Amino acid sequence: MSTSPSDKPLNPEPEPIAEVPKIQENENEKKNLNPESTDPSPVDIEKGNQDGEEEEGECGFCLFMKGGECRETFINWEKCVEEGEKNDEDIVNKCFDATSALKKCMEAHPDYYGVILQAEKDAEQEVHNQLDQEKEEKVAVDSKSEDQQQKQESQ
Repeated sequence: MSTSPSDKPLNPEPEPIAEVPKIQENENEKKNLNPESTDPSPVDIEKGNQDGEEEEGECGFCLFMKGGECRETFINWEKCVEEGEKNDEDIVNKCFDATSALKKCMEAHPDYYGVILQAEKDAEQEVHNQLDQEKEEKVAVDSKSEDQQQKQESQ
């Protein structure tokens, strides 16, 4: 049995959407307990640290880094960078050891930091791809210029 087009309404009434109840957050729900960590103290997401030390404006990346096994290594790296910026120093050279230690720690804990490590690899690959593309474009331009120069010389 087929239905004719007139059997179906052109603009059916939408079904009412049930209102989603508001969820009350309590202090325990604001804590991010990291099951991977051996550190029993949770990271307080609102404050961005442990032990109630309040740090204003903590970035999401910093919160993530401090939520894993490399918390102390990250804090040491962060202090090095802040000190270097404050003293107008070359941060790359000044913090080389702290950066190396942080990277080694992250590589030792890929279950937590793997996302960051993969993003870093992807960014490096993108830079290499862009450099390769620029080289190819330069070679093409140089080759075209040489061809034009040879044509001019042969005339």
